[in-house]
Amino acid sequence: MYLPNYYEVNDRTKLFDFMQSNNFAILFSHTGEEPMASHLPLMIDETGGENGMILGHMAKANRQWRYADGQQVMVVFHGPHTYVSPTWYQEEGTVPTWNYTAVHATGTFKATEDPAVIEEMVARLTAQHEASQPQPWEMDFNTDYAEQMMKRIVAFQIEITSIQGKWKLNQNQSDVLRERVAAKLNTSTSEGDLQVAKLMDEDMAG
Repeated sequence: MYLPNYYEVNDRTKLFDFMQSNNFAILFSHTGEEPMASHLPLMIDETGGENGMILGHMAKANRQWRYADGQQVMVVFHGPHTYVSPTWYQEEGTVPTWNYTAVHATGTFKATEDPAVIEEMVARLTAQHEASQPQPWEMDFNTDYAEQMMKRIVAFQIEITSIQGKWKLNQNQSDVLRERVAAKLNTSTSEGDLQVAKLMDEDMAG
């Protein structure tokens, strides 16, 4: 992605925490004739491979995995984002922009139809998202229904080869103008606006 130095984030822990917190991501690959993309909930394993792993599963009927197997793919993780009006700067010579956070992870995609691996992936992903529920639900893999469902999906892992992080938070503007934008966002009732404002405040605090 286009990444000016002042927007770039290289802190590994920060990048992996971001991917984990925003793990409903977009998997991009190519068939050789056309691009393909799938929206998927993923798991992040910071200790897997040399640079970390991305784990997940998708419908077997989704032909993306067949084309992507063994190939380089990209996963895009989106964070908070919001529009910024030039009126908020209270100065001439400004234009509209968009503040946002994102991480692009590139790596080698490997799929498997191994039932044991698929079951483990589903169990882990379910546990990850059910952890916040008052009574976490668990998959019973011994039912006929579960057996049929497992036959309809494939598991995959992506061994990460590179990660790019972009926190576009008006770093190209003076602290005074950034403070005005953050202050305006802090008056919003939108959760996204408030999250961006918090990120801006944290960045300006150093």
